[in-house]
Amino acid sequence: MAVYELTLPLRDADIEQLNIGDAVYLTGTVCTARDMGHLNMRELVDNGRPLPENLQGGAIFHAGPVMVKDAEGSWQLRVIGPTTSIRMEPHAEFVGQQGVKLIIGKGGMAGDSLAAFKKYKQAYLQAAPGCAVVLAEGVKRVKAVHWLENGMPEAMWVMEAERFGPFIVTMDCKGNSRYDAVKANAREKADKIMQEKA
Repeated sequence: MAVYELTLPLRDADIEQLNIGDAVYLTGTVCTARDMGHLNMRELVDNGRPLPENLQGGAIFHAGPVMVKDAEGSWQLRVIGPTTSIRMEPHAEFVGQQGVKLIIGKGGMAGDSLAAFKKYKQAYLQAAPGCAVVLAEGVKRVKAVHWLENGMPEAMWVMEAERFGPFIVTMDCKGNSRYDAVKANAREKADKIMQEKA
């Protein structure tokens, strides 16, 4: 296992070096986006309008952070934990087309994402559930928020991160998925148990 400290925006070469099991820390701009954020982005692109943020070489975190306003009216991050990524699977090709290089979340994604990761040189990073307070320490500033009318969890939060992580590479751009490997291993063991009971 290698440990990488990456500075966003990223290039193809940054992603090509990543393998399953590697640990990653991120510095630079990270945007959150969940279900509504992806739908809002698609609507803009479908209507020929620009996205509110440049996602080329960037990272999208499937997360619904908890924010509060300070005395000066600025947003401050309190906690940020991953949400289940598979819900965003229908947007795999679209996200790749926008130049996103890293997707952060929990639970992994499926075949369309693996294909997009190979095509667009992307990787998936697993954020450890239950570590929302620790992860928040890696966010130094909230730079902007878009679509707050959708509610705090579904808004797109634009965050300035410094050594944000650690995250673990669980899907790479070479077609490998830790989730597929775990499922295959579980099926193999289940089949063996059933044969022994037969």
